[in-house]
Amino acid sequence: MRRLLPLLCGLLLAACGQRAARPIGDFTLPVYTPRYASGFEITGAAGSRSTLVTVHNPWYGDEVTDQYLFIARDGEPAPAGFEGQVLRDETRRVVCMSGSYIAMLDALGAADRVVGVSGAQYLINETLRRRIARGEAADVGFDSNVDFERLMALRPDLVMLFGIGGADTALTGKLRELGIPYLYMGEHCEESPLGKSEWVVVAAEIAGLRTEGSRLFAAIPERYERLRALAQQTAARPRVMLNTPYRDTWFMPARNSYMVRLLEDAGARYVFEENTATQTLPIDIEQAYYLTSKSDFWLNVSGCNTLDEVRRQNPRLADTPPVREGRVYDNNRRRNAAGGSDFWESGVLRPDRVLADLVHIFHPELSETDELYYYRQLE
Repeated sequence: MRRLLPLLCGLLLAACGQRAARPIGDFTLPVYTPRYASGFEITGAAGSRSTLVTVHNPWYGDEVTDQYLFIARDGEPAPAGFEGQVLRDETRRVVCMSGSYIAMLDALGAADRVVGVSGAQYLINETLRRRIARGEAADVGFDSNVDFERLMALRPDLVMLFGIGGADTALTGKLRELGIPYLYMGEHCEESPLGKSEWVVVAAEIAGLRTEGSRLFAAIPERYERLRALAQQTAARPRVMLNTPYRDTWFMPARNSYMVRLLEDAGARYVFEENTATQTLPIDIEQAYYLTSKSDFWLNVSGCNTLDEVRRQNPRLADTPPVREGRVYDNNRRRNAAGGSDFWESGVLRPDRVLADLVHIFHPELSETDELYYYRQLE
């Protein structure tokens, strides 16, 4: 008995340490309720530190689907029958398939956890560019060109995925085969600028930095709403044209889209207000000329660095008021040689900073800043 007693005690302790799997129905208590975002929720269960991240429709289209990530803490097993992804504790090694996720983690002080990226040449973030140069992070490719051998060598706890038209079943199938958890983020589907930004809370939950994430985000709507209220005080509402042709087709955003909401919050009017659809609409050059001729400003002239380039690419629009009077702006002030834009990297997290630019452009007398951050006036 003396010899058996230690063994029996050890077996008893091990048995007591094994926790029974709880039903998924227990994880319905709100942990974080988004104020602006519509695409995610974070829930938990009584007496548990584990959480369930639910992502609603993380891509464009009519398909209604949810993605689930269970973050198992304190050794708790995933719920019985759970078919979603499971992350053990917080992620210490993460692969980010979009630069906006890197910006979120960097703002949380967790950029050192990023071990893999997609499209390194397009990155603006200096922290990650240095990590890649030192061999501390690597480019894993994109879409169907993901280098799975390199991905495995990075030993990620989680891959944060980006999708437009739906789940990449070849990619997710391979990740499942390799036993690498993943989560499709859906910030790009949010129409609200603050809704996009609020996804930093999801990144914080994944990194085990919930308090830091909530505190970081709380300051952003505070400044955004103050700027918006300031811009609404003016009676002047300049009309704004957006974008340039892409492969001979000019796509104009919907009235309720991210960019149009920014314009209206900055005290401007979208010149194509009649587009009340839920998606972008193509227009021809004749309609583009008509809309631009009614506009006071023209923004987001991608691919053009000077007014002369605008005139050469769009000769019929050379005599419109924005071009003639030099009120053409592009969001390329922070862009690298490969074409990567910080507007779509850190700008997703900081709509307050984007709004400050737009207020400066449309209402310089109300501006709180001396220079633009993301935007640049073409000369």
